Amino acid sequence: MQLLVVEDDPVIGQSLRQGFLETGDGCLWATDGERGLELARGQTFDAVVLDILLPARDGLAVLRTLRHEGNQTPVVLLTALGSEEERVAGLRAGADDYLVKPFAFAELRARLEAVNRRATAHPTAVLAAGDLQMDLSARRVTRGGHEIELTPTEFSLLELLMRHAGQVVTRKMLCEHLWETDWEGSTNVIEVHITRVRGKLNRGLERPVIHTVRGRGYVVREA
Repeated sequence: MQLLVVEDDPVIGQSLRQGFLETGDGCLWATDGERGLELARGQTFDAVVLDILLPARDGLAVLRTLRHEGNQTPVVLLTALGSEEERVAGLRAGADDYLVKPFAFAELRARLEAVNRRATAHPTAVLAAGDLQMDLSARRVTRGGHEIELTPTEFSLLELLMRHAGQVVTRKMLCEHLWETDWEGSTNVIEVHITRVRGKLNRGLERPVIHTVRGRGYVVREA
């Protein structure tokens, strides 16, 4: 993988850069938000490791700018606080995953592999639910003929829901699908992703596609 690390702590930044080089990955390291944004705009990366607390421009501002400009490169946020509010803010800004410091390098790399697989998967199929269509090969989502931009994590979440259209998909199922592991933690992060996807799918339209089944999960029904 070709990776961008944006981390101002010299010990963590150097350790990550060295670790990625030793695993055969390419890695550029920026020590502030402005430089990180400049590199993310100017080069193509498979994923970005982005600290939240950065000088010059904080990580959430960098992430919001990239997403606003249409850059959908997978982003894993690093957070020192680990509060639910901070994690929710990161996911709402468009992050694909997050990791609380301190963390094991092996876990970070595994999460990067997972978000990169979601971004580069090319199955051959088109899923549809009413006026909502998902081209899995082109990784393109449209509703009523209008294209909708989704992050890799949002795309993967919607894919699972559409593969089970008309059936309830639990939050735990969504967590295990996104992070490819037996999920034992909180499923609240799924609600944040669902809210973002709903907002994009429903923009300017009255009929929702994703419905909440209280106490169970979510279901996609034809609008």
